[in-house]
Amino acid sequence: MVLRPPVEPMLAQAAESVPGPAALRAGVAYEQKLDGHRALLFTGAEPGGRVLVQTRRGSLVQDRFPDLVTAAEQQLPHGLVLDGELLVWDVEAGRLSFEALQRRAAARARGAGSLAVRWPAYFVAFDVLQLDGQELLSRPYKERRALLEQLFTDHALTAPWTLCPMTTDLAKAREWLETWTDVSGVEGIVVKPLTSRYLPSYRGWTKIRRRDTTEAITGAITGTLTRPQLLILGRHDQAGRLREVGRTVPLRPEVSRQVGEYLAAADPGHPWTGVRFAAAWGSREALDAILVRPELVAEISADRATDRGGVFRHPLRYRRLRLDMEAEDVPRFGAGSAAAAG
Repeated sequence: MVLRPPVEPMLAQAAESVPGPAALRAGVAYEQKLDGHRALLFTGAEPGGRVLVQTRRGSLVQDRFPDLVTAAEQQLPHGLVLDGELLVWDVEAGRLSFEALQRRAAARARGAGSLAVRWPAYFVAFDVLQLDGQELLSRPYKERRALLEQLFTDHALTAPWTLCPMTTDLAKAREWLETWTDVSGVEGIVVKPLTSRYLPSYRGWTKIRRRDTTEAITGAITGTLTRPQLLILGRHDQAGRLREVGRTVPLRPEVSRQVGEYLAAADPGHPWTGVRFAAAWGSREALDAILVRPELVAEISADRATDRGGVFRHPLRYRRLRLDMEAEDVPRFGAGSAAAAG
């Protein structure tokens, strides 16, 4: 069987920590989890065949990434299907940029070439689903990984192609989770059984994001003042403006009652007057929010995925109130999750 898009990618379920001893005895591999867009790349079965780039949801976006298409035509063999992560490098900033990746993914084809110069794309491969026209889904992960590594060796692949780092050493994986996540674009690890087949749309892998404890200011809520459902949080930027950084997951009933004891309705002139808050990152659905005095400091748990200089892309987890802290003590907008006020 020759694979053609759309192919549903295999998925991962979230976990808080590395799987226990039973899973480890069965044999697992650890890969670095990168903060990009999941993508499958198809090369044509014959010379001159069309290169296709498919998103996780099945859309074809190769017209937005002409630099990758050209590189694939020049460097990759025919009849190949790779699974991996699309990343973009911001040349001016000298770092990986999720915001730039979003811009490229949404661009029209006629502007894609100029964007590729400013924000070149990279493909980090972590699986091979087809090689030389032969489908590999039923092969165990360890065999597919060996074939992927051999592909990089045989074709001397370099940028924009990158082989996703992998280890079977638990100590090394923990080092990646604790220290490599300080690097822009690395947000955790993915754990994969060595004997697992590639099962489209099945959550057979485990993803673990690094989470850090930090603080933010409660500027708005949903629900009521006495029974808030979730907190909308902010931080002051260098100019002293309160900027939204994210929202929490829904509060547990006992936590909601506790927080409600300290909330106060906003005074006139609240910095977020007239602001609409999205129900989720990237969503157009607005929350029914109530502004509160931006004085109450919340300790939160956050992962490393941020956007627009300081907005958390994933919901935050409320930990406790920091009644010992003033709003001025909270890290500034753009500090991310790594900087805690202590």
